[in-house]
Amino acid sequence: MATAQLLKVGTEGKWNHGLQTSITIRDFEKITVDEPVNFGGTDEGPTPVELVLAGLSSCASVMIALIAKEQNFSYSGVDFKNEGTLDLRGLQGVEGVSPHFQSVQFDVVFNTEESEERIEALKAEVERRCPVLNLLADAGVHVDGNWKRA
Repeated sequence: MATAQLLKVGTEGKWNHGLQTSITIRDFEKITVDEPVNFGGTDEGPTPVELVLAGLSSCASVMIALIAKEQNFSYSGVDFKNEGTLDLRGLQGVEGVSPHFQSVQFDVVFNTEESEERIEALKAEVERRCPVLNLLADAGVHVDGNWKRA
């Protein structure tokens, strides 16, 4: 086994008011994180769990680009659509109900001429190496990946 090559990443956050927080990542513009009005927020930004799904898409996109290069997999575009299911009882503190996603539907659509077998090979390697996807899976979240050509 190779020697560990550890990478530290970080963010900073500041509570604004109510359910709203401003997040700073490196030198980028602040991200306002909030909840919808019907959940007690002001709906001025995405929710934390929406950002997790966004992280899944963007992390998979990075891994697809890296692994596609390794596998000589050719594509001209890729689109993602994610949907996570939460049991609100977990957020409300009901004993025995997990507050994290119960499941995530993860749809990936390629603009490619590659075969279904090649798409499956790419999918398997991305699922093995994508940090966010593995974080969800290791937490016991069922991630149902549906990868196909456009």
